[in-house]
Amino acid sequence: MIGAGKIKQYSNILEKPLSKGKQEVSLSAFAFLFSELVQYNQTQVDNIAELERRLEDAGYAVGARVLELLCHRDKGNRRETRLLGILSFVHSTVWKVLFGKVADSLEKGTEHEDEYMISEKDLLVNKFISVPKDMGTFNCGAFVAGIVRGVLDGAGFPAVVTAHFVPMEGLHRPRTTILIKFAEEVLQREARLG
Repeated sequence: MIGAGKIKQYSNILEKPLSKGKQEVSLSAFAFLFSELVQYNQTQVDNIAELERRLEDAGYAVGARVLELLCHRDKGNRRETRLLGILSFVHSTVWKVLFGKVADSLEKGTEHEDEYMISEKDLLVNKFISVPKDMGTFNCGAFVAGIVRGVLDGAGFPAVVTAHFVPMEGLHRPRTTILIKFAEEVLQREARLG
């Protein structure tokens, strides 16, 4: 019979292979939990900048864990050592795991050598959040900026990561750009590696 083989028995739970698990989370469950995260943090702060910083800190913890999981699961505990490699990893692999698709674009900044941008037309964390007029430019993309910073810091690429709205013609909602400004040490290391 096809498929009638022995089932491998494991004497220790630590010997069991990690399963990939279910890859999807209910969108409504995520929207509800994220909305609660934003509302809770909103009650703890006095201004928008502090709220965005708290969301970024929450995202940082997620990013550090995502890096560990993906490096262990997909790369056999190997990590990227080059700048373009880690940016490509974030733009494609990390984005696909978190949002189900590759980010819309990855671009190098034209004004500064140390800046890169990941752009998304309709970022999931901004999709279900309505911002009151008194909160002005509040951007929930700070959570995703924190995730990106957590991944980059964990991989040894320290950077300042911020989220910005960029107005686009023909779209009722501005696109979100995650701006990554790498530390000088990263650029020096990249220059040494050639």
